[in-house]
This record gives sequence, structure tokens and C-alpha cells, in this order.
Amino acid sequence: MTDAPDAQIGDAPSPRAPRPARIIALANQKGGVGKTTTAINLATALAAIGQKVLIVDLDPQGNASTGIGIAKAKRAVNSYHVLIQETPLTQAIVPTEIPGLDIVPSGLDLSGAELELVDVERREYRLKDMIARGSSGYDYVFIDCPPALGLLTVNALVAADAVLVPLQCEFFALEGVSNLVRTIERVKKAFNPALEIQGIVLTMFDRRNNLSDMVANDVRGHFGEKVYKTVIPRNVRVSEAPSHGRPVIVYDMACAGSRAYLHLASEVIHQERLSA
Repeated sequence: MTDAPDAQIGDAPSPRAPRPARIIALANQKGGVGKTTTAINLATALAAIGQKVLIVDLDPQGNASTGIGIAKAKRAVNSYHVLIQETPLTQAIVPTEIPGLDIVPSGLDLSGAELELVDVERREYRLKDMIARGSSGYDYVFIDCPPALGLLTVNALVAADAVLVPLQCEFFALEGVSNLVRTIERVKKAFNPALEIQGIVLTMFDRRNNLSDMVANDVRGHFGEKVYKTVIPRNVRVSEAPSHGRPVIVYDMACAGSRAYLHLASEVIHQERLSA
């Protein structure tokens, strides 16, 4: 297994006419696959080249908010209020220490949002409506979904243009992602016909373990070109960074994990330019 060839993200895109933000949901119903880590590091890499990026933390655990250094005191207005109380998105946006990168943090109240949404009219469209009203000026909106396929994730998929799926290199990887693919197809058929799989990124790749190669080959055989060439390795610096409230790209830009996320950002940008 080889990573993508050495490459830099490149210069900031040339000036262009304003366009709606590209909305990408990061989803996988299995926890611990690097979903949040991918969200904050991909967002950081894009902000670093001049893109204006917003993360919407839709996971009640709030790991994206913690991993990017947002203190609890700054989460008084959060994604729960946007989704349930229809608080304008702009009132929940918190700037991060990274220029060009903002976040709508999560809050503990979000854990009960699924029940509160059950009897709400247009419950599947709540997030889509709020993002549409409040994302002006952003190039990208990344939605960090909870590790479940309930109404929070459905709201993210209905709001999104595309889904990016982090997939851990382990034995049950393909079995788990098949449930997500079925959910994506149901959402596409019922609510969001334009929804597509942006790509699948292989995470926690261990070169010392033959299983990682086997899983990667299986995933590439099943999803073909949808699988990014870049793989994210198991790396201790990637694991350490969230405890310091920083993306690994900021925490240690020279480590293998940072280099991998920079490569991934390069692939995403290239793909976006081809489809523009």
C-alpha cells in the first residue's frame, strides 16, 4: 500500500464568483474511526490555503469542539439551539484560533435532540434550512456527525452536498460501512437526490499489520475510485493532539499524521476542481 505521491496543497484558488458553501458531512455509524480527527484536520488544511471553513459539531460528545480548543464556556449557544430552537446559525458560530476556521460547537443538550425532533414538522430538514440561512461567506461547511444513523445524522445527510466516510482499517470495516451506504441511498431517494459519496478515506492504517493491507484492498475493490489514495496512518501525535485542543496539523506539522492529512486535503481540492 502506498500513499499519494508527495504533493503540496498548492496556492490558494484564484478569485472566483461567490458560490454557495460546499457542505460535506463526515459520517460513519461506528465510533473511533477517525471521523472527528479527519473533520478538524481537513478543515484546518483548507483554511490554511485561504478557504473560509465552518465546522458544525453535531455529535453530542462534542469531540470536534474540544479537539479544536473551544472551552465549555463558549458553547452556551450551540448546535442544539440551532437544530431544536431554530437559533440562527450565525449566533452559534465561534471563531477558532486558526484564521479562516470557525465552528458551531456541540452541547450536552444535543444528546436528547433525537427525541425532541420526533414530532417536529420537516424534522429531516431542520439543519439544511438553518445552514442555508447562515453559511454565506463560507467556502466549505463540514458537519461532524455522531456515531449513529439516527435523526441527527439524517439531518446532516439531508443538508449535505456530499458525504466523506472515514473508514478504519479493521476486519469489520466493509460490513459496517454497508449500513451507512444504505442510509445514504434512502436519504438520497426520499430527501436529497443530489447527495453523493465524496470519498472514503482509510484511517488508522498500520503498515506492520497485514490486515490493514487486506482491508484496504477489499475497500478499493468494492468502492474503486471513491477511495482516496491517501491513507491516514496510526500515529501517536494524531492521538495526542486533541488533548491539547489543537488539530495535529498545528500540534506537529512534521509528523506522519499531519503529512497524511495535508495530502488528503490536496486530493479533496483536486477532486473539487475537477467537479466544479
